Amino acid sequence: MTDSQLIREIKDGNVELYSELMNRYQRRILSFIYHMLKSAKLEAIAEDLTSETFYKAYKSLHTFREIDATFSTWLYTIARNTVLSELRKRKAATVSIEEVNIEPMVSGEATPEQQLLLNERMHLVRRAIDQLPEKQRAAIILREYEQLDYQEIANILGQSVSSVKSLLFRARASIKVQLEPYIVQDTGGHDLERMNRK
Repeated sequence: MTDSQLIREIKDGNVELYSELMNRYQRRILSFIYHMLKSAKLEAIAEDLTSETFYKAYKSLHTFREIDATFSTWLYTIARNTVLSELRKRKAATVSIEEVNIEPMVSGEATPEQQLLLNERMHLVRRAIDQLPEKQRAAIILREYEQLDYQEIANILGQSVSSVKSLLFRARASIKVQLEPYIVQDTGGHDLERMNRK
C-alpha cells in the first residue's frame, strides 16, 4: 500500500494503519531529530520529540493535502518545527549535526598518524557545522544525511529551490573557510572538493 492509500484509509477511519505509516518513517525522522539536537546536547530527548512529531502528524492528518507536498516532506516539516519549538523553550543557542560525510582520500590502510589526523579533522568539521545558521544546518542534514532532493528540502524549509542551493553553497563555503588552516597538504583538499561538488 502506498503512503497515499494508507492516508486515505486512515482518514476513512482505519486508524490502526497509522502504525504502518509510522514504521515507514520512524528511523529517518529519529535520525533527523537526533542530528538537529546534537550540539545542544539534547540527543536524549530525540525519541520523545520523534513521538511528539508523529502525534502532531496524526492529529493534523486531516489537514494534509498531497497537492501541497508529499507525506515525507510534510512530516519532516513537522519534525523540524517540533525541534525548533523545543529548543526555543530550552533557550538552547545552537542546533547541530554530527558531521558531513567526508571520507579520507588515503590510499591503502590508514596509519595511526593518518587516523589521528582524520579524527581531528572530523572534530573540526563538526565544530564548523555547529557555527552555521539553523537553515544552513538543516539543509546540510537533509541533503547529506537524508539524501533528499532540492525540491523536498525547499518544501521542508519553506524556501525556493534556488534558495536551498544558495544555503548549501554558503554552508559548504563557510565550512571550507573554517577548515582551510587545518587541511593537510597531502590530501590536496579532495574531501572539501567532493563536498562542494554535491
